[in-house]
Amino acid sequence: MAKLKYTFKTDSLFKILFVKYPDLLKRLVAELLSIKYESIEQLSITNPEMTPEELGKKFCRLDINMILDGKHINLEIQVDNEGNYLERSLFYWAREYSTSINEGDDFALLPPTIVISILDFKLFDCEEFHSEFRPLEVTRHTPLTDKMILHYYELKKLPPLADEYNGRDLWLQLFNAQTEEDLSKIDALGVSVMNEAISAYRHVAASPEFREIERMRSKARHDEAQALSNARRKEREHWQGVVAEMEAEKDAHWQGVVAEMEAEKDAENAELRKQLEALRSQLEK
Repeated sequence: MAKLKYTFKTDSLFKILFVKYPDLLKRLVAELLSIKYESIEQLSITNPEMTPEELGKKFCRLDINMILDGKHINLEIQVDNEGNYLERSLFYWAREYSTSINEGDDFALLPPTIVISILDFKLFDCEEFHSEFRPLEVTRHTPLTDKMILHYYELKKLPPLADEYNGRDLWLQLFNAQTEEDLSKIDALGVSVMNEAISAYRHVAASPEFREIERMRSKARHDEAQALSNARRKEREHWQGVVAEMEAEKDAHWQGVVAEMEAEKDAENAELRKQLEALRSQLEK
């Protein structure tokens, strides 16, 4: 069972694939938002670029921002659970929402903003792999607004078998695929959009553009790890020096204390000998 070197969760492959194949992106988003593909009139990616400067950054994000029929959407892949994803996703929503109009425009022009997170870890304590959140009044459950929507898809909770008639689950199984066998099972279902997506994946994974981006990101990760290692070494050397200095000061302090105690002891012995000599002299008389 050959394990895939790169998967649909590889963020650079994910970004290149859906920028190069926007119709696949439209089909994916339609399934994740439960809307009809045919109803989408306009979808445009607002951050298609991946510049070398950005790819070399420590915290480079390869999410996809888009406008779908006036709605602003942020599509994010997150593989590692760093313990703060809920707060991060709220930040992503707030950033997209607050920057979607120009300064001086009426706040009423702020568009519905949606964050879609595909996660390779469990986030919520529930069995469902899909959770949708909107702001509601706590007792009446009255919606506050339709302009704040957050979707979370937890891949670790997916059922093992894909239903060929459920497009959303097929897409998520595609993101969850780890081996060539996993891809072959989906490909064998004969669902045209899945066959197209797998073909596009293979094309991107073999492309010089993707390989160069992965080389740059690998170098950035290596440089970051090396810089972190050097920083830790310097910090360790610094504290070793501090400890050595403290040990030397402690040794000097106690050497001084001992010397002082010995000097006092010598002085007391000398005084005692003086007194004994005086007493012997008196006895001899």
